[in-house]
Amino acid sequence: MLKQSKELIGLALVAVFIYFFIFWDYKIFQNQFSIPKDWLNLNTIFLSIVIEAIPFILLGVFVSSLIQIFVSEETVKKYIPKNMIIAVLPAALLGAIFPVCECAVVPVVRRLIKKGMPLHVAFVFLACAPILNPVVAASTYFAFQTNLSILTGRMVLAFILSIIIGLVLYVFFKNSDQLKLTSEELVGKQTSTSEVLNVNKFKATLYHASDEFFDMGKFLIIGAFIASLFQTFLDREILLSLGSSEFSSPIVMMVFAFVLSLCSEADAFIAASFGNTFAPGALLAFLVYGPMLDLKNTIMLFAFFKTKFVFTFILVVTVVVYLGVLVYQAVVF
Repeated sequence: MLKQSKELIGLALVAVFIYFFIFWDYKIFQNQFSIPKDWLNLNTIFLSIVIEAIPFILLGVFVSSLIQIFVSEETVKKYIPKNMIIAVLPAALLGAIFPVCECAVVPVVRRLIKKGMPLHVAFVFLACAPILNPVVAASTYFAFQTNLSILTGRMVLAFILSIIIGLVLYVFFKNSDQLKLTSEELVGKQTSTSEVLNVNKFKATLYHASDEFFDMGKFLIIGAFIASLFQTFLDREILLSLGSSEFSSPIVMMVFAFVLSLCSEADAFIAASFGNTFAPGALLAFLVYGPMLDLKNTIMLFAFFKTKFVFTFILVVTVVVYLGVLVYQAVVF
């Protein structure tokens, strides 16, 4: 009864918000209050991040729910190679054919781990899937038609570095449980859900999708707000002044990528706008690091994985991408 009351209150608040959003005369409000321009910019950036990310979050939680309902633990274990080192290769290849944006990949990875996929294998998929897919390849091609080495470099680095990241994580954590929910809690939750639902698999999929969407959505909003704060009030001229050398410019662009929190389908066009300011190596750092790790996804990772593991993952991704870009830059450019 209490849960139903909370849901009704939530629906009423959403209805009121939609009404004011559509029908409210904002000019009256604007005449009464003078809102600083920076805060208006923050509002615009925040809404753009949320609106851009929500469709991909919906895709991710729906795929996650399909895995939850239709894929058994035995199936996952059957198709994962027994050798934990070799197992990273199919994960990287799966990322190449499975078009998942970084906004959607966290719930999918979380579900795969719960279904029995080894931790390091799942994070290979998390690192490479937002980059190694046809949609991102096409957007990068159109953004850098005059310099296709950027497209090649992005795909090659994403494939190789994601495997390295997975192997490093395996060295540190093996196949230990790094989810905040224990296996026992998960089994209990699944059992109770099945008992309550007692419906067909299609309805169960929708139920899980809606439940997971609200789990993920609140952390998306927090991450989007923090990212919009950084984008509004961070002085970019300071970062640009620090990015004058071939060693510091990749770091600057990695910071940009983390803060901007762009979807991987759109980030190539933003990177192209920096083409006259930064070297190709720095652009590659932006295009590889951002989809692997950005601010809004970091919030989600902290919500569902143990703190020590997330900090280790951040450090590993940062070091591996930076060194990988420097090596690639020295060899190719």
